[in-house]
Amino acid sequence: MILDILKVFGLAAFAFFFAFFITPFITRYLYKYKLWRKEVRTKSPDGSETPIFAKLHKDKEVGTPRMGGIIIWLSVLFIALLFWLLDYLTAYPLFEKLNFLSRGQTWLPLFTLVAAALVGFADDIFQVFGKGKYIAGGMTFTRRLILIILIALVGAWWFYFKLETSGIFIPFYGEISLGYLFPLFFVLTVLATFSGGVIDGLDGLAGGVLAAIFSAYAGIAFFQNQIDLAAFSGVVAGAILAFLWFNIPPARFYMGETGIMGLTTSLTVIAFLTDSVAVLPLIAFPLVLESASVIIQLLSKKFRGKKVFLVAPIHHHFEAKGWPSYKVTMRFWVVSVVFAVIGMVVALVGKI
Repeated sequence: MILDILKVFGLAAFAFFFAFFITPFITRYLYKYKLWRKEVRTKSPDGSETPIFAKLHKDKEVGTPRMGGIIIWLSVLFIALLFWLLDYLTAYPLFEKLNFLSRGQTWLPLFTLVAAALVGFADDIFQVFGKGKYIAGGMTFTRRLILIILIALVGAWWFYFKLETSGIFIPFYGEISLGYLFPLFFVLTVLATFSGGVIDGLDGLAGGVLAAIFSAYAGIAFFQNQIDLAAFSGVVAGAILAFLWFNIPPARFYMGETGIMGLTTSLTVIAFLTDSVAVLPLIAFPLVLESASVIIQLLSKKFRGKKVFLVAPIHHHFEAKGWPSYKVTMRFWVVSVVFAVIGMVVALVGKI
């Protein structure tokens, strides 16, 4: 038990300090090559021309680099490979214990994290240099969707055929078999979680929320004795906190698609691996809220001809109402921690 605690919390702390150490070097590169948007977006995520949206972004996007998410997934990848290599090359018991790469628990979340992050990195490059037809440059929405679906299909195949998973567990009820519909459900869950990526819109917002979410899943995995997965989730959370140190107002950089894509897809995989995907909407409630606000706005404009929010996603609605951005961010942090704890309790108690 003591070594398990060391593995999870020790590696999480190591990830924080490692990510903290490499950040100045990456930041210097981001500023040297001016890797930020060259013009302010005028369209909100729902695709409409919104003067309020442009006003909220005019002093932030131009001059502040994207791609800060590199710090997170690069740290996770390096630490995973480092301790695997130390275990492989030596016979030292501690390194064997700290190695958290395992076929059944962490191969898939690490793959999805890096694969989706690289897709996001390409998208960030397009946005920085104003290429593509997406909002203010970048991949088209269709291409982005196709690439995420392809990554999700790999995950669905792994779960269905390799891990022989075909159902989901509902707390306080039991297992529900989905049969051959499981791969479709998996892909749809990945897309739903990814849609919550619109939360990356204020200094410190996405980092604080995602750190709470991954910490909750680290706790779930730990109490289920999935120690490798708990360590992986802890390492991700530690790296996010190091990113957050530099992302709080005024942000030195933004997470960008390379961070959001990697984190949301790997989060879905972790939820399935811990058999707690049913509580994912609860643990990740801020992501659900953000995504739902955009969908509600789109449907309202289409069928009612008017908006529900001043601007979507909802964190910008609160800004438009006059809340300082730091107040929006900190209140989202509070909500995220509360729901992460509630979701973790439901996931664990619901199996008793």
